Amino acid sequence: MSRAVNVDATHDEVVAMAAKHGAVISAIEALQPSGTRVVFMNADGSAIVAKAFGSRVIKGPVIRTPWGSSLAR
Repeated sequence: MSRAVNVDATHDEVVAMAAKHGAVISAIEALQPSGTRVVFMNADGSAIVAKAFGSRVIKGPVIRTPWGSSLAR
C-alpha cells in the first residue's frame, strides 16, 4: 500500500484519526472541492487509517491544492 491516502474528511478529522491509531503524518493537504490528502511516515500507518475511514477513502483521481495555496492548511 502507498503511504498516501485521500479521504472524504476534514483536516481535523484526519489528524484525530491518525493520532487515535498512532499513525505519524508526514504531509497533509486539502483537496478540492473537499477532502484531505494525507501522507504517512510508513505504509502501515496508511493502511490502518485507510481501514478506519473505510468507505470514506477516495478512490480514483482527485484535484490537489496547488502548493502554497491559501486553501492548504
